[in-house]
Amino acid sequence: MRRRRWSVAYACLVLCAACVGPSTNFPALPADDIAAERRRQEIAQLRDYFAQLRRLDTVAFRIRTANHADCRDWVAGQTGLLAVTPQSLPRKYRSFSAEALNLTWVRPTVVSVVEGSPAAAAGIVTGDELMTFNNEPVPVTGTPRWIGGFLRDNGERPLQVVLKRDGIDKTLEVKPVIGCAIPVNLEINAEANAATDYKKIVIQSGILRLARTDDQLAVIVGHELAHVNMGHYQKKQQNAVLGALGGALVDGGFALATMNTGGSFTRHFYQAGAMAFSVGFEREADYVGAYYATRAGYDVAGAEEVWSAMGLENPNSIRNATTHPTSPVRFLQMRKVVEEIADKKRRNLPLVPEMKLIEVDAGPVTPADIH
Repeated sequence: MRRRRWSVAYACLVLCAACVGPSTNFPALPADDIAAERRRQEIAQLRDYFAQLRRLDTVAFRIRTANHADCRDWVAGQTGLLAVTPQSLPRKYRSFSAEALNLTWVRPTVVSVVEGSPAAAAGIVTGDELMTFNNEPVPVTGTPRWIGGFLRDNGERPLQVVLKRDGIDKTLEVKPVIGCAIPVNLEINAEANAATDYKKIVIQSGILRLARTDDQLAVIVGHELAHVNMGHYQKKQQNAVLGALGGALVDGGFALATMNTGGSFTRHFYQAGAMAFSVGFEREADYVGAYYATRAGYDVAGAEEVWSAMGLENPNSIRNATTHPTSPVRFLQMRKVVEEIADKKRRNLPLVPEMKLIEVDAGPVTPADIH
């Protein structure tokens, strides 16, 4: 076996000896210069990530707290601060995170405070080093997760925070507010997409580029929260199981005729069931998400432009509606929802969704619309 590997390696070397390489005499680059530039870019990228995260955290905080009643029992106390240490970040960031974000290794450092949040109202600012919450030391590993767990247990009870600022210990009282407990995470990915597995919401960085205003971003975050609160995941699973049962009956019928389908109909009907009403669920999430954004104080008038931008980013979304509505449908529906919300405001009616889709004239049905 080893002799065969050496034979393959030798054959590769022989072949590469005849390969054609670059023909220009480009400048040599010292390894130290490359390493220094890599570190500079890594620091810039981490700073940019946390700048984007601060924007997302602000929108997510407002969406979660304004709509906590719709999250029913899945709620927790929230303060609007984010604190980290090099140890609490992924290992690939640790060697330069302290320099990039002005962190210390001995105490968690506040890197984000949402404007108007309980943390901001209490006087906490970025750069503060957290020491204790109600006399419990804030750990330097898994810091964000620990803070989230602490707040879930603490609820709305006042929180005594001891921190260090400019070398001086301070004690501040923070009064958490209740919000939906689902985390909203930022993922570095150039693709403009967002998703939820109903345990967390993930917003890809491409969305933050696409959503040029916080009002537009609020519509996206509200959309994902609506998926969770409307139980779309459970409904899709139920439809998939029903589809699989139907497919199993077909497979069973063929089996009685001594024909082995290998469970093909069960698998395909399962997938078809999971896809049933997918476009409708997405439209419902757009509809309810617009209300969520409005309740949080965002102006959704003009937010429909994010769907025009989506069409430019992904031209297939203009015509194809396999799992999501086409971008023209989403654009027109959002305009209708904006009118509905404005009318309710004028009449001083509660900002509660009507819980049915708003129909728009999307043109003739094409084969791409049938799924």
